[in-house]
Amino acid sequence: MARTAVFGGSFNPIHYGHLLLADEVLEALALDLVLFVPAAVPPHKSPACLAPAADRYEMVKRATARHPRFAVSDIELRRAGPSYTVDTLEALRIPRDDLFLIVGSETFLDFLTWREPRRVAELARIVVVPRVGSAFDPESAAAQKVVREVGAEPLIVRVTSLPISASDLRRRVREGRSIAYRLPDAVAAHIRARGLYRDGGA
Repeated sequence: MARTAVFGGSFNPIHYGHLLLADEVLEALALDLVLFVPAAVPPHKSPACLAPAADRYEMVKRATARHPRFAVSDIELRRAGPSYTVDTLEALRIPRDDLFLIVGSETFLDFLTWREPRRVAELARIVVVPRVGSAFDPESAAAQKVVREVGAEPLIVRVTSLPISASDLRRRVREGRSIAYRLPDAVAAHIRARGLYRDGGA
């Protein structure tokens, strides 16, 4: 079975920070595949600033197309209701020894607010990527509380952090400013062609 990491998110839009993170985790853990899973209805995000799910999926497809060990799944777009990670991991049917779940350090500290967090940890090995400059301490009381509740220690992978954020990219589009060199040209072309992020949102 291929060693696979699931990298979920709204990808609103996907950018080079996401892609570099995925490539470095792939290398650090000797993975065979990073599977990008755009959320159709992210449970923890307001839909107000989200581009349509089909557009976010298309942008991820374009962004990952040339990487031999990146793939994208529409599994959450095909499922009705909120995009819960536990449902996605169950559906993938990959043995836990070969399945990894990439999360940011802030997300890990909020992990107990997820749907069935212990089951998520039973289905996949949790990979925590600390944000550069963040004060994330895996030995902190907050982090250890999550570990105790889910019954599994996370893998910590430190990667290069680019100073790019999806919210800044959306703001730049809205203000008519450049988004060059921050995301793949094919993604920028899709944003322009579809008129995404021009009105409102954060």
